[in-house]
Amino acid sequence: MSGPTLVIELAEPLPPAVLGEFRALMVGLSSHFEEKRPGFFDVNVPAERLGVEDGRDGDWRKPFPLPLLGSASADEGLAALVGFNPQREDWRRPFYVYLMGPGVGDEGIFEAEHADEPEVVAVLGFTPTHAVNVSAGCNRAIDHMSTALLTAAVMDVIGGVAKAELLDGQASVVASLPGVLGITDGDGMVLGTAEFLRGWVEHPAFRLLK
Repeated sequence: MSGPTLVIELAEPLPPAVLGEFRALMVGLSSHFEEKRPGFFDVNVPAERLGVEDGRDGDWRKPFPLPLLGSASADEGLAALVGFNPQREDWRRPFYVYLMGPGVGDEGIFEAEHADEPEVVAVLGFTPTHAVNVSAGCNRAIDHMSTALLTAAVMDVIGGVAKAELLDGQASVVASLPGVLGITDGDGMVLGTAEFLRGWVEHPAFRLLK
């Protein structure tokens, strides 16, 4: 995906009942929903359903060149005309939200992402058995906010601890936020609760690492 990704670390596999609640949450939030396998959701989530307002005018339309004559040589003035894409931009935010780990899928990705993380394990107090990735398909500021808030909403249902990579200089910003459990990897990683993610979104310096 071309946008940011957050990880939810889990201490144990999700019980079937919790997996069902996870699925119901994604169905309820999504304007498009596809389950590629149990626990792997390809979704579009309107930002407004996460409490995020898109500040653009509702009639905003993206300029799009429309060459009228193609390679014809009739009238260069006419050929240079441009217009607007008659379809409004789709404001729905695309995400992959997927459970990974032994017995559920994407074991290789899980193992690669969790290799050699002793500092993370020390802060967590457990060795993750599974994880959920929340990956955005776009990279605007609204996508960063939506990623954090969607991750927090998922954590409300399945539990776990959020893991986020930090940009240079962000460690001092997040250190004082509520819900921070620890900062690791030479100030390059933060672990926290859903409360932390919601508080971070409200901070003026908020931005996820792409």
